[in-house]
Amino acid sequence: MVPLIQREIIDNRKWISADEFLDLLALAQSSPGPIAINTSVFVGYKMRGILGSIVCIVGTILASFVIILLIAMFFSDFTKYPLVESAFKGMRPVVVALIAAPVYGMAKGMGWIKITLAAAVAVIVGFLGVSPVYFLIAGVVGGIIWGLSNKGRVKE
Repeated sequence: MVPLIQREIIDNRKWISADEFLDLLALAQSSPGPIAINTSVFVGYKMRGILGSIVCIVGTILASFVIILLIAMFFSDFTKYPLVESAFKGMRPVVVALIAAPVYGMAKGMGWIKITLAAAVAVIVGFLGVSPVYFLIAGVVGGIIWGLSNKGRVKE
């Protein structure tokens, strides 16, 4: 969903810039809940306030909800078929690609220092088991310090 939202609001409609989208996406990732829904809420709020957020929530959830509801109604009948099980196994690489695509898209707009920092954090979280919460807190504190130290020099 995030790549779809990104393509629609940045490339097709040009409602916000790529930098603004990255800021909203970072905020969405640090908020509890699904990233796509959080992203759409923040974009909707930026564009049209609370009403924009509500419309974006409905637009993001409705199609998925209806599809999942239909699948749930008939799923128990299909799980016993080997073809369905094979189809689900075949979808796994696609899911990985759908997760990797926005990561690649965001990395294109970042400098090598930020990419290196993100990779280091991913390695520390993934292989050493350090909680990502510590990195979120460090990022918030670092961002506040950077913002305060550059007050007056940063153009919005």
